[in-house]
Amino acid sequence: MSNEHNVEVFSAGCALCEEVIDVVRREAGSSSRVIVNKMTDARVLARAEKFGIRSVPAVVIDGKLASCCAGRGVDLQVLKNELGK
Repeated sequence: MSNEHNVEVFSAGCALCEEVIDVVRREAGSSSRVIVNKMTDARVLARAEKFGIRSVPAVVIDGKLASCCAGRGVDLQVLKNELGK
């Protein structure tokens, strides 16, 4: 897996969401593009639905819902592995 990713974090602004955002920024590295999407925006909500996101925080890597987020919640170790670290 390339070390350059387009990463989107879908967030409700809670403490857990902020932790996931910090992990993504740290693990994705400076060569990756990280976008934080706030679920308070109706357009973001519609975009989240297209990915099948049912709970936040959730992470999309290169246009695909990360397997760490396929259920409910985020498995941080799986997320780190998916980002190539």
